[in-house]
Amino acid sequence: MSEHPIEGLMNTALQNIRQMMDVNTIIGEKITTEDGTVIIPVSKVSLGFASGGSDFPSKTDKELFGGGSGAGGTIIPVAFIVISNGDVKLLQISPSNTPADKAISLVPELFDKITALFNKNKNKGAKPEPERKPEN
Repeated sequence: MSEHPIEGLMNTALQNIRQMMDVNTIIGEKITTEDGTVIIPVSKVSLGFASGGSDFPSKTDKELFGGGSGAGGTIIPVAFIVISNGDVKLLQISPSNTPADKAISLVPELFDKITALFNKNKNKGAKPEPERKPEN
């Protein structure tokens, strides 16, 4: 059985979308500065896709088909992840407008607090150094 023309339209549009968008579109390639600071761009990607078609009646044995497909997308830079001297910060380009945006902006701070907690617990297990008396 042969492929219906609408399948060809959809496959072509989806292949083109795959070529345009990849994981590096959302979390970009890291940029390393001379002092060792790493900057990672973060973007919001929105895609839309539509496809449609119709078979038309024909007086001959030839199949008549009309159809079309299309896709559109937007890429909006929203933030930069900055890693410098062991600190991770999220620098948002626009202010937090939704609860989800606010929650995402707290992730680096939460990560720092958890790391500090683990370091504190690790230090508790170590033997304290004996106090030294000042020499006269």
